[in-house]
Amino acid sequence: MTHQISNPVKTALVVGANGVIGTNLINHLVSLGDWNIIGLSRRGGTSSANITYIPVNLLDKEDTVKKLGTLSAVTHIFYAAYQDKPTWAELVEPNLAMLVNVVNVIEPIALNLQHISLMQGYKVYGAHLGPFKTPAKESDAGHMPPEFNVDQQNFLEQRQPGKSWTWSAIRPSVVGGTALGNPMNLALLIGVYATISNELGIPLRFPGKPGAYDKLMEMTDAGLLAKATVWAATNPNCANQAFNINNGDLFRWNELWPKIARYFDMETAPPLQMPLQTVMADKAPVWERIQEKYGLEKHRYEDVSYWGFGDFVFSWDYDFFADGSKSHRFGFHEYVDTEQMFVDLFDEFRRKKVIP
Repeated sequence: MTHQISNPVKTALVVGANGVIGTNLINHLVSLGDWNIIGLSRRGGTSSANITYIPVNLLDKEDTVKKLGTLSAVTHIFYAAYQDKPTWAELVEPNLAMLVNVVNVIEPIALNLQHISLMQGYKVYGAHLGPFKTPAKESDAGHMPPEFNVDQQNFLEQRQPGKSWTWSAIRPSVVGGTALGNPMNLALLIGVYATISNELGIPLRFPGKPGAYDKLMEMTDAGLLAKATVWAATNPNCANQAFNINNGDLFRWNELWPKIARYFDMETAPPLQMPLQTVMADKAPVWERIQEKYGLEKHRYEDVSYWGFGDFVFSWDYDFFADGSKSHRFGFHEYVDTEQMFVDLFDEFRRKKVIP
């Protein structure tokens, strides 16, 4: 007779463990105390008491089988991996393949699999293509493909009927967090841009499109996102649902930007549209000089400055926000003040000696 554990520990498989989303998700799971955690990423990580990191190439079926083939204890898959490609169409194949490879290996062996959480975003609403209906709602109509987020969700929806597990799709806005080496870290990008501007003795100018400066925006704090993701994955009412997750407030850059400048003791000047990828491309020597001058940690310039992402976000000369009320109706009631979030993130980068 097998011994039944009355209170089985949950085992999370976090796919994309080193990203700004995955890192915060793991920190939150650790804080809850009743999770075993397995983190997957290309470069692995340092394992500890209840976290095991596994380096794996999820695009390689054989490597996925080899590395994940014994993970029969997994109860929850948190999928937050992302493979970047130059075009929207090219994003589909690798990003769908990674999810499919994980599910194909884990589902047959993890007999207590309860939930698969899929990290998405506002691309589902076509937010990356141009002006879209705001506030975007989870029930909004789809748009012309290609869109890998939609293909991933379709895969889970088609796979789920008759299974004992459920899925959820989590849709944050631009995420604010402190994970380094992550291409989509807007707060870090602004911090580095401000630091270099300051060093060169020039004011902090908004570098985006003229029309982007006064449009309505919102963000999603990485800590809030982690809480919402685990909430949706462990709450039976949320089964097979999508949720927009955002801080709950809106801002315009024209109001927030001068406050960011004040944080760095800088003046502002009128916005000037500058492709950051171009104007910041030659600034590595300045960055190294700043690191020496202030005794900062020696993070490589390319690891703290993914300027293409800044150009993307600062090009949105249209409103960019979604309706987050569905998650509140379903029982998730956390909010974050976006202005305070930026201050906290900048403070953290200073504490970690990433910026002076």
